[in-house]
Amino acid sequence: MQAQAPDTLETAPTAERTSWTRNNPYPATVLDNHLLTGPGSEKETRHIELDLAGSGIEYLPGDSAGVLPINTCAAVDLVIERLQLTGDEPVNDFYGKATTVREALTSWLMIGKLSSSTLRGWAKHTGNPELSALAEPGNKEKLDAYLWGREFIDILEHCPARLDDPQQLFKLLPRLAPRLYSISSSQALHPRLIDLSVRVVKFESHGHKRVGVCSHYIGERVPAGGTLPIFIHSNQLFRLPASPDVPVIMVGPGTGVAPFRAYLQHKQAGCGRWPMWLFFGDQRASQDFLYREDFERWQSNGTLQRLDLAFSRDQSFKIYVQDRIRENSAELWRWLDQGAYFYVCGDSKRMAPDVETALLQAVATHSGRGPEYATEFLAEMKKQKRYLRDVY
Repeated sequence: MQAQAPDTLETAPTAERTSWTRNNPYPATVLDNHLLTGPGSEKETRHIELDLAGSGIEYLPGDSAGVLPINTCAAVDLVIERLQLTGDEPVNDFYGKATTVREALTSWLMIGKLSSSTLRGWAKHTGNPELSALAEPGNKEKLDAYLWGREFIDILEHCPARLDDPQQLFKLLPRLAPRLYSISSSQALHPRLIDLSVRVVKFESHGHKRVGVCSHYIGERVPAGGTLPIFIHSNQLFRLPASPDVPVIMVGPGTGVAPFRAYLQHKQAGCGRWPMWLFFGDQRASQDFLYREDFERWQSNGTLQRLDLAFSRDQSFKIYVQDRIRENSAELWRWLDQGAYFYVCGDSKRMAPDVETALLQAVATHSGRGPEYATEFLAEMKKQKRYLRDVY
């Protein structure tokens, strides 16, 4: 059963409010961790609700939460075994503080993804000719192909060697970095809560099943009642318009919809009157319509003026959010011509460029002034900070 928290900030503990940062994260209690996707989905996307009561943490729609992950015990055990260590060897962390190899590999060092610097360091340590060849400056394409989908354990199995000085791990391995997740709630509506929408990454490579280090940690290793170490990453470049009446167009397929749920909650809380139009897409409506009840309720009560959906696998041909933009390009131009802000959140490799192409086509066609004007119009939108992207 989901723990319930009142929507008012507790004031008693605030005398000890601290500046929570990457190096001093807040241990937020998990109130809820449940699946957003259906049992037949090809994805695992989870809703995470965290309690901020007494933390003094403040955030705005558009901000992200940084989460500090830890590596799995199984992965750490394998690395320790391959390095012919016990795990109890003393080492100093990046700040000179005493710790052990096991703790370093658990909380400090990146072992879930093989980096080029690690490969070069291991090639130098072992003298292995194959690794040394990959590390040559002219072999970037082959190096990238080798690195893809591999973890530190893979190179240890490929080229085993003893590590006599465990402190060298801090030169060999990059620091385990926090991951940023767009916040999917508004503090104006829920003062002591913060919501995240996390897709748990799972795939197979080189004959092994793999998981995303942080998404797996959040989604499957920290149940309700546990704690997540978090801090706020402010994103001044993804804010709602200062004017409360400016139209807002939002494009957020998959978990890219997270900040737009926050925008809509912010409007629901009475923070603005922005006319809002959302383009959302995923694979199947029956399995992957994230926060369906929220968006349909907002559409029915007038908080959300338009909702255009693109579920790619629900018909014989694939439909994406950029296709819905093209279908509604005349109305889109009308909103843009009235000063609408245009927001995009999600995949940077294919979705965001395809959306921009559709946007340019809409402006070129319905302004009646062609592609050159569309390019100038979009450049002016960027200059005015009306075309905003949070892509990854």
